[in-house]
Amino acid sequence: MKLNSTVALTLILLVLMLGAGFVSGMWGFALGYEALKGVNQPDTRPTARGKNNQDTAPGTQKLVFLKEADILKSVRVRIQQANQQKQTKAQNTDEDSNNSAKSVAETQNSPSSVVNAAFPIISQDRAVTLAIRSVRQQPGSLLLDVSLKNEGSQTIKFLYSFLDVTDNQGRPLSASAEGLPGELPPNGQTFSGTVSIPATVLDGTDKVSLTLTDYPDQQLKLQTAGIPVR
Repeated sequence: MKLNSTVALTLILLVLMLGAGFVSGMWGFALGYEALKGVNQPDTRPTARGKNNQDTAPGTQKLVFLKEADILKSVRVRIQQANQQKQTKAQNTDEDSNNSAKSVAETQNSPSSVVNAAFPIISQDRAVTLAIRSVRQQPGSLLLDVSLKNEGSQTIKFLYSFLDVTDNQGRPLSASAEGLPGELPPNGQTFSGTVSIPATVLDGTDKVSLTLTDYPDQQLKLQTAGIPVR
C-alpha cells in the first residue's frame, strides 16, 4: 500500500513538471514572437536589380556587341580632337610669342629719353658753349642731343672726326656727329645736332664723357663728363 502511494506521488510530480515546462515554453515562444513581430530577414538572394526594381538573375542580362566600324569611328574622332587641341595650343603659344616680340620691337623702335636732373650738361671755353641737352635710345645706338653756340668775335672751325668720347673707365668709344656746323659763326646763334654712339660699345657703361676741340689750332677745348646713358 505504501509503495503504491509513493509511485502515485512520483507520477503526479512528473506530470506537474512536464506541464510546468510546457507552459513555460509556450509562454517564452509567445514573448519572442511578439518581440520579433515586424522584423524581416534580409534578401540575400544572388539577384540583380533591373529597371523598375525588378529582380534580374545574374547571367540573364542582354549583351550588346559593338560594331567594329563604330569603334574605329570613335577612335578617329578622339584622335582628331586630340590633334585639334594640340594645334590650338601651339597657335596660342605662337600668338603669345609674336605679341611679345612685337611689344619688344615696338619698345625698341620708339626712342626714349633718359630723364635726369643733371641735364643740360654745359661746357664753356673762350665764349663757346657746348651743351648736352638729353640722351635718347634708339635701335642699335644711343643719341646725345647737343648744341653749340659762339658768343665770341671769331669763327670757330670744328672737325668732328676728332670728337673724343670715352666711357666711365676712360676707354675710347666710336661716335659720329650729325647736324652740327663745321664752322661756328660768332653771332650767338644756337646750332643743334646729335652725337650717335653704337649700343654695342656701351655694354656695362653707365656714363660717358665728350671732348671737342677746334681745328686745326686745337686751342679751344670743350669737355663734358659724367653724361648718364642709363
